[in-house]
Order: sequence, then C-alpha cells, then structure tokens
Amino acid sequence: EVQLVESGGGLVQPGGSLRVSCAASGFTFSSYAMSWVRQAPGKGLEWVSSINNNGGSTSYTDSVKGRFTISRDNAKNTLSLQMNSLKPEDTAVYYCAKYYGSSWYTALDAWGQGTLVTVSS
Repeated sequence: EVQLVESGGGLVQPGGSLRVSCAASGFTFSSYAMSWVRQAPGKGLEWVSSINNNGGSTSYTDSVKGRFTISRDNAKNTLSLQMNSLKPEDTAVYYCAKYYGSSWYTALDAWGQGTLVTVSS
C-alpha cells in the first residue's frame, strides 16, 4: 500500500523559513516523480513543484521560484520542500503527491494527508 506522510508544518512569521518533508513507503520511491501541491483556505488545489525520479529535474510554479527548493533522498525514501522568504499568501495545507511514472508528464496517483503551513505575524 502506498503511503505518503507529511511533516514539518507549523506557524512561521513572514520572511521566515520552514522545511516540510514527506516519508514515502509501499512503492519503489526512486522510480517515480513526486510533487508538492497546496491548498489555501477556501481555495482550490495549486501545484507548487515537481521533481523527477532521480532528482535531476525540477519545476516550480512562478510564485515560489527562487524561494522554494524541492529535493529528494532516494536512499531514505524522503521528499522535501525548503521554503524561504515565506509570505502570508503561502499559507496552505501542503500535500505530497506521487506521479504515475518517472517524470511529471503523467498523472498524480497518490496523495498524503497534508501538513498545514501558516505564515502570519
């Protein structure tokens, strides 16, 4: 059974940093691309970032470019998102998600339960 468990969310002041992580199990982590998707209060899902199976390619939505960094440790089956220079509009539940294949040109087929990040003074 595929399991994705996020951690690391919390309250941070504007301009601060936070790192959220996702522990993956139940599948061969190194074979699949992964993604972070967020949902702000009262809004729809927004794709944030993706990384291919070996970590050699990454992609970001424009609003987080230069501030967020996605990474993965295939030896530890862990996906991470380092978030710097956080803004109130980054407040959201952050979901870890798995792609169907090794690149992000496939569909997302598994999701974690999410971790809440709140950016507020």
